[in-house]
Amino acid sequence: MFKKFFNLCFNLYYISPLDLADAAETNRIHTLFMSVILFLFGLTGLVIHNFIQEVNPFNYRIYFALFMLVSLCAFFISLKTKNVERKKAYIWKTLPFYMDFCLGISAGVYNFYILGQPFNGFIVFCITGFIALCAFSFSPFLFSICLTIGFGIMIPGLYANFVFTGIFDSVLVLFTMYFLSLYKRRAEKKFILMLKKQKKSLEARTFGNFTLLYENKVIKFARTKSTELMAYLIFKNGSSVRTKELISVLWGEYADSARYGASLRNLIVDIKHSLAELEIQQFFIAEYNNFRINPEIIKCDYYDFLANDPQAIKKFAGEFMNQYSWAEDVTGFLERKVLK
Repeated sequence: MFKKFFNLCFNLYYISPLDLADAAETNRIHTLFMSVILFLFGLTGLVIHNFIQEVNPFNYRIYFALFMLVSLCAFFISLKTKNVERKKAYIWKTLPFYMDFCLGISAGVYNFYILGQPFNGFIVFCITGFIALCAFSFSPFLFSICLTIGFGIMIPGLYANFVFTGIFDSVLVLFTMYFLSLYKRRAEKKFILMLKKQKKSLEARTFGNFTLLYENKVIKFARTKSTELMAYLIFKNGSSVRTKELISVLWGEYADSARYGASLRNLIVDIKHSLAELEIQQFFIAEYNNFRINPEIIKCDYYDFLANDPQAIKKFAGEFMNQYSWAEDVTGFLERKVLK
């Protein structure tokens, strides 16, 4: 009975870490911004409470100091994991999210008992859960475990402050978050399966001149630089690239960001429009001035080469994206890899 239930859950909700590598990068970027917000919240609270006469000032200082410490750790881990190997990306890039998430749950409990603010505590608990549901990709089971532990600790306080009605309302909110997390993971799995079907039609050829094809036809952009931008992102293999780096690659090391920023935005619009016309989804991703492609949904000889595919290695003839000067160093790297 238990085995059947486990197999059912596995088939419905399990997604391999490699398939979640792109979602992990989104988690990483969102955690960077969320950690900054939490750090500023802790810093502001600490400064303000130094000037306010509270009954237990030490408890408040611990509360805000924890926000600063944990969010700062999450921020720097998110920075360090940018270029982690894709097979390990989901674990390492999602770890800082769990740090911030557990911080939010713990803050709710701390408000509830230590600061003597049960209403604020439960609000913090709920806000933490719903922000996670809206902005992050995560395991619904780990999510549920964290929520259950936090809620279990708060049950005596809920009963003492809000009696049975408060407990019933809280359980309703809790189960709503449980089911939303399962629904989200199921929808995420269906979407990834759809993207994998798209992989059969989308191909990048990098040995020799760079060519991007969809259904065996070359994808033509309105601007020449759009093709080079896509080539560079494919070379980056799913890593996020900032605006400044793209401008440097496309227009030279000393190109002025202020001058070429508008040109880059035009390229982004061109790429989005061209891919949308072909109904290519979730391949080119732009988030908070970070740009990347999802390498899991495209066939690419360069990716096969990196995976030590014998046919790809045999196919390489010492040429890689010949049109672009920045690709010369990559050619040398590939040649050395062949000789090993």
